[in-house]
Amino acid sequence: MNTISKKKEHFPVKLPLRKYLKKYSREHKLPIGYNDLDHYQHAVSLYDKAGKDTLWETVYYSPSEMEEVNQKLCKVYSQLKTEGDTTVMEHLFVDRIDYCPFGNSKPFRVRITNRFNDNYDYFYVKKADASRIYGLELEHILSPNRISYIVDGNTIIEDHIAGIPGDVFIKNWLDDPQLNRTRLAKEFVKFNERCFVRLLGDMRSYNYVVDITPDFDDIQYRIRAIDFDQQCYEGMKSMYLPQFFKDNNPIVEFCMELLNPETIRQYQKEERALIANRIKVSRYRLKDLSDCMEEETLSQPDKVEHLKKELADHFEDVSFLECENMGEILRTRLFILLYNNKDILIDGI
Repeated sequence: MNTISKKKEHFPVKLPLRKYLKKYSREHKLPIGYNDLDHYQHAVSLYDKAGKDTLWETVYYSPSEMEEVNQKLCKVYSQLKTEGDTTVMEHLFVDRIDYCPFGNSKPFRVRITNRFNDNYDYFYVKKADASRIYGLELEHILSPNRISYIVDGNTIIEDHIAGIPGDVFIKNWLDDPQLNRTRLAKEFVKFNERCFVRLLGDMRSYNYVVDITPDFDDIQYRIRAIDFDQQCYEGMKSMYLPQFFKDNNPIVEFCMELLNPETIRQYQKEERALIANRIKVSRYRLKDLSDCMEEETLSQPDKVEHLKKELADHFEDVSFLECENMGEILRTRLFILLYNNKDILIDGI
């Protein structure tokens, strides 16, 4: 069973990463930051529709302060969604602000509601952490998912990633008669491979969601990570493979029941080829990001040493042993992927 580090240390956003964020339009001046929201007056526990404690708290500000907070958060929403077009703000208001006192980022979750039809959307206000930003960027570049976020100082604004939380899906949906079992199993194998390729750790069931899309003749599934704090941090190879987390056992057993080893290898190869193609398309951006990562300290020295030895054994490639930090380990991992898919990379990276 995997053992996650009890408390991942915070890594500040340094100058090379700041320059990268500005170059790729990820850094913008925000009207309100994390520290501004941290001065709420009181909070009450938030319960779901079934009356279960969600472990989030709804926070409240003074009436005079709330008016200003509402206006600024609506402006942040317009920056996130419409590149700052404030005409969308007229019919929007902040319906609720929730706070999670657990986890590394201690996020605020803002619910924005449309006055005309009561439709609502969410976004998150978190403490900026270099690990998380690298995780978001790698998700944007290497996965089939696009990620929207804004960084300013010590604040990061993140778009909500919609889907059914993995733990809820495993509990309530695995036995659904309408479930396309084979398609779900295939998607978990591909998700497992994506995490291992880009070294995203801690994909316990509550750190990803399952997005269900009705297709013309059936249902499609997409598993999406929602927590990126453990990007290139842990020292054990198994920490980057969701299949080894205990609370994912029901879906792992589900996959083993439906898929034989040859089919699993086929799906893994398909996903690696797709990632190799994404690297080819975004090679200059990925190189800029990798250059920043190699100047960073993103983990503890003992974790770096342990991971590079495990990966050297796994891939039978001693080049991992020459790596001095997590950025170099990730670059080596991606080079191995590219080498094994060189037939689809005409121009290289």
